[in-house]
Amino acid sequence: MFNKLIKYVSILMLTAGIGLIGYAGYHIFKQKAEQDSAMQEAKAQVVTKKSQPKEEEELSSYSFEKGDVVGILNIPALNRELPIIEGTDEEELEKGVGHYSSTKLPNQQDRIFLAGHRDTVFKKMGELKEGDQLKIEMSNGTYTYEIYEMFIVKEDDMSVVQSTTPDEILTLSTCYPFEYLSSTEERYIINAKRID
Repeated sequence: MFNKLIKYVSILMLTAGIGLIGYAGYHIFKQKAEQDSAMQEAKAQVVTKKSQPKEEEELSSYSFEKGDVVGILNIPALNRELPIIEGTDEEELEKGVGHYSSTKLPNQQDRIFLAGHRDTVFKKMGELKEGDQLKIEMSNGTYTYEIYEMFIVKEDDMSVVQSTTPDEILTLSTCYPFEYLSSTEERYIINAKRID
């Protein structure tokens, strides 16, 4: 009787384990497909709109809705190109790097705040160092930023989204510590100043 119970529990646990692995695999596949799709859209948007003439006043005005593809974040030191999506809810973060909507975008001389998951788009962020460059490609040009500081804050610390006018600062944020599998109460912050 006891042996049958152990056998039944073992089969049940094995089935549950296979189910969880299957679900995780499906989730990873789906997320990768969404990121690839957003990246293709971002590249098409950047290339198409760059070829169209722009009026001078349009260069610093943007109009994006939540979920829109904004541009591309290029991280040369990690050999990564990532789509930037308007908004930082889970739906947007599944597709790429999220732009915190209350902050600005390139050429607006203020803070640009981008967030991403540490286990997907912002994997290996801890390898970046002062002096590394970050680039944002948009329909009106490519903007270059140089990292000058990295630090850790509590998740509810809103100072990292405050205005930096007249300085244009690109801020990247992801969960910390990097190796945790569940949610954390700290955020790893990278600040970079506009150099081009």
